[in-house]
Amino acid sequence: MGWLLFFGVFAAVVVVVALWLIAAYNKLVRLRVDADNGWSQIDVQLKRRYDLIPNLVETVKGYASHEKETLDAVISARAKAVSVHDASNAGAKEMGMAEGMLTQALGRLIAVAEAYPDLKANTNFLSLQEELSSTENKIGFARQHYNDTVGRYEQARMSFPVNVVAGVFNFAKRDYFEVTEPAAREAPKVSFS
Repeated sequence: MGWLLFFGVFAAVVVVVALWLIAAYNKLVRLRVDADNGWSQIDVQLKRRYDLIPNLVETVKGYASHEKETLDAVISARAKAVSVHDASNAGAKEMGMAEGMLTQALGRLIAVAEAYPDLKANTNFLSLQEELSSTENKIGFARQHYNDTVGRYEQARMSFPVNVVAGVFNFAKRDYFEVTEPAAREAPKVSFS
């Protein structure tokens, strides 16, 4: 009878531990999927931004073609950001750096546009400016959502005893999407009042 009780208790402990492992694993999977979803939301908004920039550059070029250096800087920064974005191994840190450079270049382009009253009155430019402003806001919200989901994932991944499950099943560290350039931390000002 003693051995039967011992094996019963042992089996119950094994079942409880197995259920806990399954729950911990599923929690980590859910949090990783949330972080992936957050990243895909950033991805959608960045693609939208990339699509707007050539139209914006072309519109400005029609009025300020002698601002070639600024226009080239925007085109170059966009190309770099798209390249990093399309790289299969690009992470949040690399994207943050490329996006910071692009944001700075866009800020310079918008500043150049300030000097051209005809450009500021152009309906196409005004429409693009509104689209860019809206997209910048959406990128900010998507970045915040992503960083929140990464925070929850990292907190669970590093907490004991879940960190044991994370280590066994190779749940990798996730980086926050941070803009490292101080001047690029703010979205370009696209308001012409």
